[in-house]
Amino acid sequence: MRRVDCVLWLTTAAQAVIAAEPSRPRGIGPEHAKFYKSPDIFNCISNPSVTLSPSQINDDYCDCPDGSDEPGTSACSYLSELSPSYASDLSSDNASRSIALPGFYCKNKGHQPGYVPFLSVNDGVCDYELCCDGSDEWAQVGGLKCENKCNEIGKAWRKQDEQRRKSMGVAGQKRKDLVAEAGRLRKQVEDRIQTLNTEIQGSVLKVKSLETALADAERQERGKVVRSTGKGSKIGTLVQMAKDRIEELRESLVETRGQRDEASARLAELEHLLTTFKAEYNPNFNDEGVKRAVRDWEEYAARDKSTIGDAAHDRDLDEISKPDSETGVIKWSDWEEKEESDVDVLYKIEEYLPTAVRGWVDQKLRDFRLLLIENGILAASSEPGSESKYLTDARDALKAAQEGESKLRNELTGHQDDLKKDYGAEDVFRALKGRCISKDSGEYSYELCWLDKTTQKSKKGGSHTGMGNFVRIDSITVDDDLPPDGKGLGSGVRVALRYEDGQHCWNGPNRSTLVVLACAEQDEVWKITEEEKCVYRMEVGTPAVCVPGNGKGKAGGPKDEL
Repeated sequence: MRRVDCVLWLTTAAQAVIAAEPSRPRGIGPEHAKFYKSPDIFNCISNPSVTLSPSQINDDYCDCPDGSDEPGTSACSYLSELSPSYASDLSSDNASRSIALPGFYCKNKGHQPGYVPFLSVNDGVCDYELCCDGSDEWAQVGGLKCENKCNEIGKAWRKQDEQRRKSMGVAGQKRKDLVAEAGRLRKQVEDRIQTLNTEIQGSVLKVKSLETALADAERQERGKVVRSTGKGSKIGTLVQMAKDRIEELRESLVETRGQRDEASARLAELEHLLTTFKAEYNPNFNDEGVKRAVRDWEEYAARDKSTIGDAAHDRDLDEISKPDSETGVIKWSDWEEKEESDVDVLYKIEEYLPTAVRGWVDQKLRDFRLLLIENGILAASSEPGSESKYLTDARDALKAAQEGESKLRNELTGHQDDLKKDYGAEDVFRALKGRCISKDSGEYSYELCWLDKTTQKSKKGGSHTGMGNFVRIDSITVDDDLPPDGKGLGSGVRVALRYEDGQHCWNGPNRSTLVVLACAEQDEVWKITEEEKCVYRMEVGTPAVCVPGNGKGKAGGPKDEL
C-alpha cells in the first residue's frame, strides 16, 4: 500500500512540475528550450546582442540574423552565411547569418521525435517520415490536414527495430565466432613459427655435418689411385676410328640397297599397269590425252634400258654387308689391346699379396699419395668422369639439405610477415581472408574476395575483369540515411577496404575499388557504383565490424567497429 502511495505522489509531482514549466514555442526541441524561458525578452541564440520581444517569436518574419526567432515557420529558411545584412543586425560585422536551429521540432509522441527542414514547414506536404504527428503542417495550407500517424508508424518501427536488434545480436555473436576463429588461425601461425625455428636449427646442424662429410669425401677422392681408363696409344685410337667408320658405311650400304630394291619393285609395277592400259584401251575413243599417253609409253618401252643389278652383283653386296666378325677379313681384336699403365702394374703387384696385407698396403699408398698432393708435390687426380659414387652421393645430399633449409627459411619469413599484417581489430579479418561473396547487377556479377581481390564477371561469358587487388584496411566517414531493413551504411566512421592496381582501363587509370563495410548479420554485397571512370565503390554488410549494444548511425543498432 505504501508503495502505491509513493508512485501516486511521484506522478502528481511530475504533473505539477510539467504544469509549472512554461510551454515552449512551436518548433522548439527540449535541447533549445532554455533560450526561450524569459517571458519578457528574447535574445537571438547566435547573436545575443539582438534583443526581441516574445511577441516577435513565430510571427512569420525573420528578425534574428540566425533565424532563431522563427522556430515554427519557414520565414528564415533562406538564411545562410551568404545572406545580406539587415538593420536588425545592429551593424555587427560578427553577426551569424546561419540558421541556429537544426529544423522544426516534431514531438512525434508514440514514435521518435525528430526535425524537419524549415523549408518543409507548411509546404502543403505531409512529411510522415520525419514528422509523423503532422505538426509541421499546423497552418493547414489549402485545407490540408495531416493526421497524427505516430502510433501506427511507431508500432511498425518498433517491430522492425526489434527484428533489427535480434539480427544485430546474431551478428554480434557471429563476430565473436570470427574473432575466436581468427585467434585460432593466428595461434596456428605462431605454433608453426616455433616448429620452423626448431626445424631450421636441426637443418643447420645437418648441413654443417654434410659439409664436413663432403670435404672428407673430396679429400679421399683426391688421394685415391685411379686405374687406367684404357685409352691406349695413337694407333689404337686410329683403329677404333677406322672400325667405327667402316661399320657406318656398311649400314649405309644396307639401307641404300633396300631403297633400291623397293624402287625397282614400284617401277616394275607401274610398267605392268601401263602395258595393260596400252593393250586394253579403245583406239577409236577420241581422247587426245589418252592417245598422247599411249604414244609416250610406246616410245619409253622402245628405248634401251640398263639392267638394275644382277645376281653376281647382289652376291658381292651380300658379302660386303656382312659384319667383320663373320667374314674374318679384319681382326680388330689384334689391334685393340690396351697398353699397361704404371697404375695397372701397381695393381698387379698387389694381386700377389695376401688379402690382409693388400688392404693395409692400399690404405698406406692412399695416405702417402694424399700427403704428396696436399704438399704440392704430386698433382691431384683430374680424370674427367672419374668421380666416385660416394662423392657424388655426398654432394647430392648436401645440396638437398641446403635446399630444404632455404625452403624452411622462406616459409618462416612468410609467416612472420603475416603476423605483422593488419587484419583489423582483434585480427577479425584473418578469419575471412580468402572467402568470396558476389552480387548480380545488370549484365555483370561482382565478386569480392576478402583481403584478396575484386572482380567483374560478364554473365554472357568471356574473360573476367580485375577491379583491384587488396592493399590495406582504411576508414572513411559516411552520412547516409539508414533504410528500414538496416542494409545501409548509416552515418559515422566506417571500416573500408581498399583494392587497387586492377586491370587497366582503356584511356583511363587502373581499376580500383573502395569497399565500405557496415554491420550486418551475414556477409552480403548491398550496392555497387562506379563513382568515376573505373573507380568503383561497394557497400557491404558483414558481422566482422559489429559490436553489439552500441548505436549505429541515425537509426540505432550495433556500432560499426574500427
